[in-house]
Amino acid sequence: MRDAKRLAAIRKLPCIRCGNPNSQAAHSNSAKHGKGRGIKADDAFTVPLCHSCHSNFDQYELGSRQESEKLFERWLVKTEVMLSKRDDEAF
Repeated sequence: MRDAKRLAAIRKLPCIRCGNPNSQAAHSNSAKHGKGRGIKADDAFTVPLCHSCHSNFDQYELGSRQESEKLFERWLVKTEVMLSKRDDEAF
């Protein structure tokens, strides 16, 4: 499922790995999140990563596939907390 609003909010967050303020919406590389050959995972499974960290993540330079999935799961939890704090600040 595509969610332009979520992707825009993700891009406003700093990189979840290094803190770089210029982040991209990085999708999960896991089939359990809808990733397939030539198909991006559901937008609900995105985290903010800068260009360098995004590239390292996608190329499995941060660990094996299994390690990367665990890392992504932790990032996803942290991202949801960051997004909810931003929502709280708006009110």
